[in-house]
Amino acid sequence: ALPIGNSIMGAMIFGDVESDRIQLNEETIWGGSPHRNDNPEALAYLDELRQAIFVRDEPKIKNILDNKFMSGINGMPYQTIGSLRLDFEGQSDFSNYYRDLNIEKALATVTYKVGDVTYTREYFSSFNTNAVYVRISADKSHSVSFTARYETPYKEYKVAADGQDLVLTATASTHEGIEGKVRFANRTSIDAKGGDVVVKTDCIEVKDANQVVICITAATNFVNYQDISADEMARSKDLMSKAYGKNFKKELKAHTKIYKKQFDRVSLNLGAPSDYQTDQRVAHFKDGNDQALVALMFQYGRYLLICSSQPGGQPAGLQGIWNESLMAPWDGKYTLNINAEMNYWPAEVTNIVETSEPLFQMIKELAQTGKGTARTMYGADGWVAHHNTDIWRVTGPIDFGDYTWVFGGAWLSQQMWQHYLFSGDKDFIAENYEIFKGLSDFFLDFLVPHPKYGWLVTAPSTSPELAPAGSSTMIVAGCTMDIQLLNDVFNNSIAATKMVHPENTAYIKTLEETLAKLPPMQIGQYGQLQEWLDDWDNPKETHRHVSHL
Repeated sequence: ALPIGNSIMGAMIFGDVESDRIQLNEETIWGGSPHRNDNPEALAYLDELRQAIFVRDEPKIKNILDNKFMSGINGMPYQTIGSLRLDFEGQSDFSNYYRDLNIEKALATVTYKVGDVTYTREYFSSFNTNAVYVRISADKSHSVSFTARYETPYKEYKVAADGQDLVLTATASTHEGIEGKVRFANRTSIDAKGGDVVVKTDCIEVKDANQVVICITAATNFVNYQDISADEMARSKDLMSKAYGKNFKKELKAHTKIYKKQFDRVSLNLGAPSDYQTDQRVAHFKDGNDQALVALMFQYGRYLLICSSQPGGQPAGLQGIWNESLMAPWDGKYTLNINAEMNYWPAEVTNIVETSEPLFQMIKELAQTGKGTARTMYGADGWVAHHNTDIWRVTGPIDFGDYTWVFGGAWLSQQMWQHYLFSGDKDFIAENYEIFKGLSDFFLDFLVPHPKYGWLVTAPSTSPELAPAGSSTMIVAGCTMDIQLLNDVFNNSIAATKMVHPENTAYIKTLEETLAKLPPMQIGQYGQLQEWLDDWDNPKETHRHVSHL
């Protein structure tokens, strides 16, 4: 399927001739409702946990973390709307099938021939109206006939006619004891030239039209991570009233103009494009020298980020804004130990900086919710985020004890500092100073002296998804990745303080003195940069995470 999106509404275009499937998403449809996932028991066991870590009492480490730090609430899933199906009776015998995704226009197209009639379907998710449009046309009059109907994986839902609209309503799922309270309304309306359009209680029938334009809108009751008081029906109706009836060519032109303002800032030419289909080029890439495919994938990455992350919206998740299920892989959340950051690595260097705004807004919100986690679980000032979050901006640890990683906020803050380095915008640092300072404040409280080496270290600490050779737990003290991130966090805070509050020399001195007490990088027995403070590396390890490098 081919993805289209405008940051708010995403769609996957399957392009099947007889029964086309347009799988739909709206970026704020998530399971659960506002909640916290901090475990208030953690603080009472923190010292005992640290003692167990320093003496490598692995059963005790696992027992404390699994039972006293985990809350059993592991983040909510990003969920689908469902699909709009377009059923074309009598089109099983077709020829000349072609489809493409034009990433220069953010437009998907399908063409095919049935008998002596050539059909064309065009799809885009408008940056202008936040609606999805589908135009279906034929080169012979009165040839467009089909039925539009909804499919959805929700057990409880409602499909009904509302004037000229077919409306699907449902509520996102309850998950891990957190009641699902996000309601959504998805509307479909069809504007036909010639022929008949009949809106029934469960479908829309189109017969003998010359051309039709399908308009699809969606809205939820989500306002922000604390507020779900909006009226999704009124919102969806308002969106439809503004989007329906637009001239398709003019709306496509308006959409493309907005999109190209970002996309056209960068071009990359590595050679002439191939005549082969893209899937064939990907399959044979390792056997050839198709450098133009590299350029295409580079631009495709920019396309996906533009289409899934724009100011005022939510950040791109693990699957951007595209997801066909109620339980996506890893819930489709924001994984903070690489994936969320990696989504945004192209933002500055490929000149689509606007796409970072939703990420920056999420960081600001995490800096608020993370204060509660820092105080409740670690008795610390400042703020902390662990390795995962969702639309409700939870900041507690999730899944199981080995994933107790307190550097989610620290790594996210790198994105903000990179923005400053690219832009030189000192006002941006001033506006977000408390984010940098809050992280440093947390780690000033969180660091403890290592009983053997004397350096200040993090405990609990983990190098994501990896355990020392022969260990039954990933939890250690002072892994290398932590120390690297701490150097960045403290140095960025020093620079920001000198920029924004140069009079605060005592705070700068505290950070500088703490930096001097961190462990240096360690070289191990194989000549390697050690992943942990002790030489515990396994030279045969092949895991995809090599976080300290």
